[in-house]
Amino acid sequence: MEKATFAGGCFWCMVKPFDQWEGIHSVTSGYMGGHVINPTYEDVKNGNSGHFEVVQIQYDPSTFTYKQLLEIFWQQIDPTDTGGQFQDRGESYGTTIFTHSSEQAEIAQKSKQELADSGRFTKPIITPIRPAETFYAAEDYHQDYYKKEPQHYAEDRAMSGRDEFIKENWKK
Repeated sequence: MEKATFAGGCFWCMVKPFDQWEGIHSVTSGYMGGHVINPTYEDVKNGNSGHFEVVQIQYDPSTFTYKQLLEIFWQQIDPTDTGGQFQDRGESYGTTIFTHSSEQAEIAQKSKQELADSGRFTKPIITPIRPAETFYAAEDYHQDYYKKEPQHYAEDRAMSGRDEFIKENWKK
């Protein structure tokens, strides 16, 4: 088993895209990158902890590769937005690839460069790549939110503008 950790805005919206594939054993919502030990959702949401909302994925690399995870990640975010993601604004909703090894860092950098070179976006790809730090799992009510609260999840996602952005920028 290996770990991958991504910040892509609201963690509720980042679980489902990864949670549906063979080889993905778990997707946990949480926090990474800040200075407060054991931050709460309120600490993170209010910008008091320095953390990002993240998803940490436990996966079997012989079944699902890190490169495949990155392909899914890029297709869930606006990698050019410096102020958050979609309706969620602020640093805690920014994008970051947190790497757990030098191999992940190399693959992530190559993937980012390929996206930049693709011409898909006219603005620069600003998503940083940095070493993983301590991961704090979010409160239980945030875990698998799309399954626990499907109506609220669908409403929140519909209002966010994320799906329209994905459709516009990632159509085949």
